[in-house]
Amino acid sequence: MNKLSKIYIAGHKGMVGSAIWNALKDKKYDNLIGKTSSELDLKNQQAVKEFFANEKPNIVIDAAARVGGILANNNYPFTFLMENMQIQNNLIDTSLNQDVDKFIFLGSSCIYPKLAPQPLKEECLLTSSLEPTNEWYAIAKISGVKACESIRKQFGKDFVSLMPTNLYGPNDNFDLQTSHVLPAMIRKFHEAKITKNESVTLWGSGSPMREFLHVYDLADAVVFALENPFTENLYNIGTGIDLTIKSLAEMIQKTVDFTGQIIWDSSKPDGTPRKLMDVSKMENQGWKAKISLEDGIKSTYEWYLENEHSFKEVKM
Repeated sequence: MNKLSKIYIAGHKGMVGSAIWNALKDKKYDNLIGKTSSELDLKNQQAVKEFFANEKPNIVIDAAARVGGILANNNYPFTFLMENMQIQNNLIDTSLNQDVDKFIFLGSSCIYPKLAPQPLKEECLLTSSLEPTNEWYAIAKISGVKACESIRKQFGKDFVSLMPTNLYGPNDNFDLQTSHVLPAMIRKFHEAKITKNESVTLWGSGSPMREFLHVYDLADAVVFALENPFTENLYNIGTGIDLTIKSLAEMIQKTVDFTGQIIWDSSKPDGTPRKLMDVSKMENQGWKAKISLEDGIKSTYEWYLENEHSFKEVKM
């Protein structure tokens, strides 16, 4: 890949897409293309075909998705299943038909079975049942992984799937109805601090273990995947380090400087007991995450404070 390659980043305004855009710009890749959802509806197959025919990108990075936490997945199952499949199918199929040189598909660690052996290896995909609270999103993403794998197998094309663990960072979704656990905690602790509440109530028992990756590290991994040959289809992207949700809450509580009590609502679901990625395959390729969770939470909270005034509630 050279610096003049035309690179289309689907979802370039989102948390992941904007981080990838900036990482490529920092490395002097200046021939970047991005369209907002109002400019190009990725669920519209004909619109996607026309866009590709006009722009003729050399490389496509699929960072576009309908995302959300347990609550959003539970409440909007059809939306999460269908919209994600429409978006990725249009991008993958059109990229193949337009003879795109390289396609990077971004998914999520939720594609792996609920009770798969830890840490999660790429080969445990489809070996047992998924976590019910996010199976709709997971099934959509699994279909994308398999679409890229089948293209690689049938046509010999350079289609690669990268599966990041739980992401966080600048441009995250802080809406309490649709956000993931880490940004939701940042907002809850901050608002409790501002309103001088004596306690914050969090979902579940606090016992599940989770791994978190700063979105800048994911962007770095995507650039690495663009610049280096990958011989297989599927690679985990993570830190290889996890902690309990309780420990995460205490870390965020300290960062935000909230001095009240944490109350755990055990009537709410915990989700998967543990989700730690085996990242040895990616490390053997020569890439490793760099940003510590403590530093990442601190910088994310600083970004939240700077941008709090501009947040909008997410409509499903």
